Amino acid sequence: MKKRVLFLCTANSCRSQMAEGITNHFWGDRLEAFSAGTQASFVNPTSVEAMKEIGIDISKHRSKDLAEFDGQSFDYVITFCGDANETCPLYIGGTKKTHIGFDDPGKTTGSKEDILQEFRRVRDDIKTKLEEFFNRIEG
Repeated sequence: MKKRVLFLCTANSCRSQMAEGITNHFWGDRLEAFSAGTQASFVNPTSVEAMKEIGIDISKHRSKDLAEFDGQSFDYVITFCGDANETCPLYIGGTKKTHIGFDDPGKTTGSKEDILQEFRRVRDDIKTKLEEFFNRIEG
């Protein structure tokens, strides 16, 4: 049976969406990933573009509020909320929460290329840190 992982972020528009896609793509044989936010918003189109570059389609993803997962259990709950873990809620349900911080690429300003470059950097950072995390806990 696959272990379930929930990625939490404030708006569920960039980092948690990319993490859900990365996890289901690279570790989908043993993990099932979901994402949510403290408030639902929209999936940032630049997240979709950056993920498409590495062969992962998140164009059908939608932003979800944490309330959609009430009553569900997860093996891992991982927060990405900016610099401060405190801005994300403590997930109730007996699951130990882990915080892995990433910059929010959605706050990047500049040219379209500058913004895309930041999404790429964060995308690659997410993949690297998740690989380290899953290898450490899953073996």
